[in-house]
Formats: sequence, structure tokens, C-alpha cells
Amino acid sequence: MRGRANIFTLSVDIPLSESISRYPVMKLLRYLILLSLVAFALPAARATTVIPPTFDELVTKAETIFEGTVTGSRSEWTGEGSNRHIVTYVSFKIEDAIKGAPGSDYTIQMFGGTVDGQTMEVSDAPRFKVGDRDILFVENNGTQFIPLVGIMHGRFHVQADESGANEKIAKDNGATVADVAKLGQDEAAAVTGTALSKGQFKAAIRQKLAEKAAK
Repeated sequence: MRGRANIFTLSVDIPLSESISRYPVMKLLRYLILLSLVAFALPAARATTVIPPTFDELVTKAETIFEGTVTGSRSEWTGEGSNRHIVTYVSFKIEDAIKGAPGSDYTIQMFGGTVDGQTMEVSDAPRFKVGDRDILFVENNGTQFIPLVGIMHGRFHVQADESGANEKIAKDNGATVADVAKLGQDEAAAVTGTALSKGQFKAAIRQKLAEKAAK
């Protein structure tokens, strides 16, 4: 019979009075230190608290924005000694490059994963599986522990609507997006009303990029 997996949960609370933009040092080393504190000092970790970014922040801070389909995911140990940890590589087939030049295939590197029955994870971090279709707002890929603007807030699902004929946009928690102008300002209003189609959402991103370029 297989033994129970060892699970270590990394949990980081960012004060609500602070903007996530004030944490440019969200690099892997700092979170490895926090991981050791969680693993050995706390019996249970709290959920990660992240201030949702506004739509302007999503578009501006992202170095790469794309629509893609998950084609694979693999986890492995990396580092030595006290810096030894698990990372997961999630690969995407690029359907539409909206900002940056991700190429035809793109891989993001995320802290955590499961290898040989041992799991390291960041609570509330996005979970990807093969076949997922997403629009991602990527920043600091390869150096930031979760390389998405606002962690889970930088991932948007592409979903078929009830009829199956059209595609809508949903946040990582499954709530459909109705008003991008309310993102990060009034999250309840942002997901209330008729869901935006994929085309409308991408058009809003491109409009915002054009406004930035014109300044």
C-alpha cells in the first residue's frame, strides 16, 4: 500500500494596505525561506492574500500576454541542500500572442509540484491541466515564484458558454468576467452581468495596449 504523500504548503500573506507592485522581490529564494518556516513552525497555513490587480495593471505589468492551450506539465526537484525544492513547468501551444513574442510554444516555471510522493505547493496558486485553454498575463517568468501578474488573478479561462457555440472568459476561481474596468476595483461588479466573450476580452486588452502606445 502506498504511503501518504508528504505535503508542504507555502502561504504568504501580503498586507491589504500594500500593493502587490511593491513586492518586486517575489523571487524564489525568499519564498524558499518562508517555506521552511511554514513546514517546521506552523501546523496549518493560511491562504495566500493577494490584492487583485486592475485591468490597467494586468496589461501594463505583464511582459507577455497570450491565449494558449496547455500541452504538458512536468515537475522536478531542483537546487541543492536547503535550497532544494520542486518546480513545475507548464507548456502551452500559443493560439494568439497579444503582447510580447512567446513564439509558437511557451513554458512557464512555477514553484511547487509533486515528485515521488512529495508535494510542495503555494496555496491558491493556479492549477493547470492538459487541455486547459487560458489567457495569461505573464511577468518575471523563471524568477518569480508564480510568474503571473497578481498570481491567480493573472490567469483567465476560455470556456464554452451554455450553448457551446460561443466562448466566454472566467477568472481562475470560475467566476465569469463581465466588466474589465471593475477588475481590481469592485470584484463583485466585475463578475456580475453578461459574461464577456473571448473576442471582447482580447479586444479590450489590445485597446488598452494601443492607448499605452499612443501616450
